[in-house]
Amino acid sequence: MGKTVIKNGQLIDGNGGDVQQGAIVVTEDERIIYVGPESGYKISGEETVIDAEGGTILPGLIDAHVHMMMEFSPVSQRLETPFSFMYYQAEKYLENTLKAGITSVRDALGADLGVKKAIEDGFITGPRLQLSINALTITGGHGDGYTVSGNVIDLLPSNYPGMPDGKCDGVEEVRKKTREMLRAGAEVIKVHATGGVLSATDHPEFTQFSLDELKAIVEEGRFRKGVKVMAHAQGSEGIKNAVKAGIHSIEHGIFLDDEAIELMLENGTYLVPTLLAPVAVLETAEETGMPASAVEKSKEVIEQHKASFTKAYKAGVKIAMGTDAGVMKHGTNLRELGLMVDGGMTPMDSIIASTKTAAECMGWDDKVGTIQQGKLADIVVVKGNPLEDIYSLADNATIQVVVKNGKIEKNTLSDVAVIG
Repeated sequence: MGKTVIKNGQLIDGNGGDVQQGAIVVTEDERIIYVGPESGYKISGEETVIDAEGGTILPGLIDAHVHMMMEFSPVSQRLETPFSFMYYQAEKYLENTLKAGITSVRDALGADLGVKKAIEDGFITGPRLQLSINALTITGGHGDGYTVSGNVIDLLPSNYPGMPDGKCDGVEEVRKKTREMLRAGAEVIKVHATGGVLSATDHPEFTQFSLDELKAIVEEGRFRKGVKVMAHAQGSEGIKNAVKAGIHSIEHGIFLDDEAIELMLENGTYLVPTLLAPVAVLETAEETGMPASAVEKSKEVIEQHKASFTKAYKAGVKIAMGTDAGVMKHGTNLRELGLMVDGGMTPMDSIIASTKTAAECMGWDDKVGTIQQGKLADIVVVKGNPLEDIYSLADNATIQVVVKNGKIEKNTLSDVAVIG
């Protein structure tokens, strides 16, 4: 890949400091080798030069909660779709996500080790993946596709090679199931600690798994060189159980109370809010065949969700951007930043949540999340200044250049120049 120079743009490096004017970023192969004033780097004459044309240079953005193997669709369509077709669909979802400026994601269930390998080996393009494989859930809980008809209709197939079924009950079963997910390649363990919006047989405030069960899951992850646990947790009791058990991040956090927030602060627990999820349920209900129960629950929780986010942000809880993409279309992820700003977050903090903090949440802050010498060359160039219009990032046309691992994956600016 050689060397690339990105110039003529203001720099937001992800660390939260002042916007840097006149800075350039230089990459060599997959790494960043220089960040600073243009006068501090001597161009040899053989570099590829990307002119940002007055736009803004950002770190590659990170979505800490996605489902790359799905986009919600009507039950009839799912029943008529051959099993292997989901992999071809996922290829487009991954491409759309990358071209939206998302260079790393944490898959919150559904993607298996083969999808990650296909990206890493260059068969398909997509963001860097951190896998959970499948989520642990109780019988009759969020993630159990049992319907009131007695039929089982899961959002995604499971219990096939490389994708263990996630249902488990009792300490010994959850311990074994955690080990199965780790064996299948899980880099983070996903557990459903409460009910949810999309499940037909529970409610977001229903508590799932006992404290002892959750502790067993955390313990198994710790035995494997510190594999963390992420918890779908919407009701306050389930959130508090998850935090007390040592779970690393709370996903959604709809019904956060003061005690839950205090526990999260004491334990350094991350919040991945996914504000876009219930909004998208209401927006796409007719098109995607959302069940009536999901629509009603989304209407019930949407304002509470926003209020909980605002309370957590003001209290200083660590917030990592996540969207639940798959509930909505992949590639629309950056709408989440505008929703976080609507909830009281500053535009700069929304960018930090989507870069540095998300990388920290995933344990990848040594290689991505900020534009620094020595880190992987994950870089995005956007039109204009997102601090002045954070909502502009929701338009994929605003995302003009995407570089991942030093490779230019998208460029809508004028032709890249090679000096010399």
